[in-house]
Amino acid sequence: MKNKPFRALFVSCAMLLGSISTASAMAEEAMELQQPGRLRVAVYAAFPPYSEKGKGIDVALGRELAKRLGLEAEVVEYAADEDMNDDLRNMVWKGHYLGTRPADVMLHVPVDSHLASNNDQVKIFAPYHIETVAVARNPQLVPPIAGSAARGLEVFTREKIGVEVRSLADNFLLSVLNGRLRENVVHFPSVAEAVAAMRDGSVAAVMAPRGEMEAALGKESPYPLTDVGLPELQIKGWALGMAVKADNSQLARGLATAMEGLQRDGTVAKIFAQHGVTVKTP
Repeated sequence: MKNKPFRALFVSCAMLLGSISTASAMAEEAMELQQPGRLRVAVYAAFPPYSEKGKGIDVALGRELAKRLGLEAEVVEYAADEDMNDDLRNMVWKGHYLGTRPADVMLHVPVDSHLASNNDQVKIFAPYHIETVAVARNPQLVPPIAGSAARGLEVFTREKIGVEVRSLADNFLLSVLNGRLRENVVHFPSVAEAVAAMRDGSVAAVMAPRGEMEAALGKESPYPLTDVGLPELQIKGWALGMAVKADNSQLARGLATAMEGLQRDGTVAKIFAQHGVTVKTP
């Protein structure tokens, strides 16, 4: 008699697990995964602190998302193409022309209505971080940047400022003030290299996405880091989210629910903190 409740509990649990397994299998089938039981996650290659050689914020998030869906994570690092439209084509809905198959989901996608309207083959959703344009500066050479560009950036008619090549900061600094700063804008292959140049005195400041600079600067940095609030800078920040094929609504719902759970229980903030970045929840 003593064992009856435990046996009943065991049978109930077994039935529940069987139901969950069946439901999971049905959901997995509806998700139209590239490979049954696996979530193929696309992240950018050579993009610290978000993704580089199997590590980074987006890599960790991809693995956690797969775990919440009861799937095995397959994180694939892709080289960025000419623009975001090409990336969505190569990494989400079509695949690369060289034969690389697309992923089930791509991370680090700007949640932007204009981008979404130009890419109706994908669904962009579930923002998990707001990235902003920021400036890190040598306080002995560069005062706090405030006011208009004419006032805040005037120092860079004399001092050099580093940017990552072909970036938002690059385009902005080359064109602002009718190009007066062009001679003092120094280009680098990465944000980390620009920050290293500031440390060795080659440049007096760096303009780049805040998350990348936080990670490159490290803790207790002597270089103040502030968001850029110049009125001339039209895009000061953007939300980062995910993208799946437009018709894979079941996967989108599952991923959105999983991301909400990761945000609610503090997992997202913990992952960002582990990589030296402060998460800004949308």
